[in-house]
Amino acid sequence: MKLTKEQSQEIKDQQSQKNQTKRVTALGLESILYDAIPALDHGFVRVVDYMGDDTSIVQSARVSYGKGTKQVSTDSGLIKYLMRHWHSTPFEMCEIKYHVKLPIFIARQWIRHRTANVNEYSARYSILDKEFYLPTAENLAAQSASNRQGRGDVVDGEQAKEVLELLKNDAERTYDNYELMLNERFDGTTIDESKKGLARELARMNLTLNTYTQWYWKTDLLNLMNFLRLRADSHAQYEIRVYADIMLDTVKKWVPITYDAFMDYRVGGTEISAKGKLIIKKLIRGEKVSLEDSGLSKREWNELMEAFDLKSMLI
Repeated sequence: MKLTKEQSQEIKDQQSQKNQTKRVTALGLESILYDAIPALDHGFVRVVDYMGDDTSIVQSARVSYGKGTKQVSTDSGLIKYLMRHWHSTPFEMCEIKYHVKLPIFIARQWIRHRTANVNEYSARYSILDKEFYLPTAENLAAQSASNRQGRGDVVDGEQAKEVLELLKNDAERTYDNYELMLNERFDGTTIDESKKGLARELARMNLTLNTYTQWYWKTDLLNLMNFLRLRADSHAQYEIRVYADIMLDTVKKWVPITYDAFMDYRVGGTEISAKGKLIIKKLIRGEKVSLEDSGLSKREWNELMEAFDLKSMLI
C-alpha cells in the first residue's frame, strides 16, 4: 500500500483532531477512523465519516426521542426482528463514507451497486499513479469450465510466470506511453519542451484496467449490507472480496448488534422457495421425495440438498 505525502499528512491531521459532539459515536469505529487499511498490493480502505449507530436504528424503528431505560438486550431483540422480517428503512438511518483505492476493473464491477454516492479521482484533471494490481501466484487461475464469470484451477509453473510478466509489462508499457502522450511524467516534469501534451481526458484511455484509481463512496447501512452480502460471499471475485471483508469488519466495529444479526440472518441464513419448504416438510414426516416430482430444476434441487445437507435423508 502506498500513500502520497499529502494523503499521509491528511490522515495525521484528521487523527489529531479533538472535536466535541452531541451525536452518537461508535468507539470501535472511532479507533480506526481515517486509518488506511491495506487491500491487495497497493490499495486501501479508509472510513472517513459516519452517522448513527445501533441505537439510531432502534430509535428510528420506534420513532422515539431517546434511549430511555431500555436494555441492550431489548435493542438486540428489535434489530434481530427487523433483520429477520426484512424491514429496511430503520437501517437506512445510518450512513458511512469510505475512501477506497482500488484497481479500475474492480471499480467498474463495484459501481454496479448504484445505491451510493460516488466521487472518483479525475483522470481528466490529474495524472493517475503509476501503480498496477498484479495477482499473487495463488490467485492466478484459469477460466472455470462450469461458470462463465468465475475461476477454475490455479495456473502455475512457467505459464503463471508468463502471465504475470505479460500483465506487468503491458501495464508498464502503456503507462510509459501515457506519460509520453501527456508529455509529462508522474512527478510533474516535462518530457520534451518542444511538444504539447495530449489532453489528459484522451491520454487516459490507453491505460490498463489493473491501474489503480481512488474514490469516496458513501452509502447507508441497508445498502452497505446488500453490497456485502454479495461481495463478501465466497463466490464473489477474490479481488472485490478483499475490500468487502475489510468493510465487513468496519461494520462490526460500527454497529455490532446489527452485524451479529446480519451475519446470522443474511450471511449465514438461506432463502427457500415454497416448493423447497414443502420438500423439507415431507422429509421431516418421513415421506419420499424425488427431483422428478419436486417441481424444482436440477440446479434448484442440488442447491436445496446442499444447503440443508438433505441427501442423507432421501429414501
